[in-house]
Amino acid sequence: MNVLDYAVMALYALMIVAITLWAMRKVGSTRDFFAAGGKMPWWLSGVSHHMSGYSAAVFVAYAAVAYNMGITIYFWWAFPIAIAVLLGSRLFAPRWARLRIYMNIESPMEYLATRYNLPTQMILAWSGVLLKTFDVGAKWAAIAVIINVFTGLDPLVGICVSGALSLFYTVMGGLWADACNDFGQFVVQFVAAIVMVLAVAMHLGGFAELFTIWQRLPSTHTQIIQEPYSLGFILAYFVIYTLSYNGGTWNLAQRFIAAPAGRDARKAALLSAALYLIWPLILFWPMWAAPLLFPGLSDPSRSYSMMAMELLPNGLVGLVLVAMFTHTLSMTSSDANAITAVVTRDILPGMLPKRFQRGNSSLLVARLTAFLFIITTLVIAINASHFGGVLSLLIVWFGGLVGPISIPMLLGLLPAFRRSGSAAALVSWAVGVGTFFCVKFVFADVSTATVVAAPVMSSLVLFVVMGWLRRAPVRPEVDQLLNALNQDQHVPGDQRWPQKTNISQEG
Repeated sequence: MNVLDYAVMALYALMIVAITLWAMRKVGSTRDFFAAGGKMPWWLSGVSHHMSGYSAAVFVAYAAVAYNMGITIYFWWAFPIAIAVLLGSRLFAPRWARLRIYMNIESPMEYLATRYNLPTQMILAWSGVLLKTFDVGAKWAAIAVIINVFTGLDPLVGICVSGALSLFYTVMGGLWADACNDFGQFVVQFVAAIVMVLAVAMHLGGFAELFTIWQRLPSTHTQIIQEPYSLGFILAYFVIYTLSYNGGTWNLAQRFIAAPAGRDARKAALLSAALYLIWPLILFWPMWAAPLLFPGLSDPSRSYSMMAMELLPNGLVGLVLVAMFTHTLSMTSSDANAITAVVTRDILPGMLPKRFQRGNSSLLVARLTAFLFIITTLVIAINASHFGGVLSLLIVWFGGLVGPISIPMLLGLLPAFRRSGSAAALVSWAVGVGTFFCVKFVFADVSTATVVAAPVMSSLVLFVVMGWLRRAPVRPEVDQLLNALNQDQHVPGDQRWPQKTNISQEG
């Protein structure tokens, strides 16, 4: 990289600073910090949901899969997500916005105290915080690899630089800064991705050559199903994506919570689903062509970065680095905001009720919590190799554990599962987590598909079956909550959901 490339990066940093300073003027309370005051436009929410759903790992770990195996990466990652979010646009997205309207929530876990009870809320909140801490750490490690390839900086330095920038706009600007930066980052990424496609086309001999790469690649690169990404793996991950991208991953639920009404959240989900269906094809095409340009790479995770360095002129190299860099900032910053919401709105009031009043939270405490979370994830990133590397943290750990945590939270929104109470939530969570550690560490020679599928399927079956077997009547406040989430309704003035502080101890 030369001076022009670094100038592009500096301009990007100035853009983030300007957006953050603007967002700070809109943040006067935790409601603004965590939920954008419920005023986020649907198009901004949709773009932000899309950008917050994946990180620079796409250009590192997933680039390696594309280099070695071809189109299977699209069919077990992007395409299932598009279908999952499309499904969620009817089932889940509108209900998140309605929860904010009727219960005045700011955290996606906040309603669980009424839906189940306080112990269930606390257990799910703590386990989710721990999981996301390691997940975000993996994403910092991914961006460090990219920065190292482009600039030669030590990965430790790359982790610290990206973490410092994220600290600034997450802690100061809240969800408004996250979402607006997501939109700016999408514009940058759009330009950079088109430039990469054109550069690859030129070096292959013309735009038409992009469509002939499959004739020159090994035949396996056009196979959708390849080990370890078997049909069982794809189906298991479809279930996981349905849970994760519709709110099981808390930062994605926040994009729907921030929408003004259920219909706006639905439109945001539809936009995000369309982007997942189309946009990854543009991102992956250069990665699929990489074996023709750089055959026999010993480390395919560097393939996308190497293409940018070798094929692009000065200035555009910096643009592509910024585009990849922005993905990690989008996801990690929104994760930090969501985790902060859960800690300040759910965990602290549950642990220290005399000091932290439920339903009220301090903006200072929120910003301090965001700061501590990001620092912790940076420490984990520095030690990512001890957990099996970036791909293991992203695919195996997150995939195996997100299901048991998100099943009670997502299915708890639907009237069909109204009889699945706190006992079903806790048992399904405990068995799912226990199953993951058994198939991961106890049993030998277990496939990746089994490690990912066994926890989510065991948790799902138990949550549903225990609800069917239950004969006790459903609590009135649960019935009232679920019925209120079925459709948008006008809530006059200062009326809010009356059971917000009525924390049941049933269970």
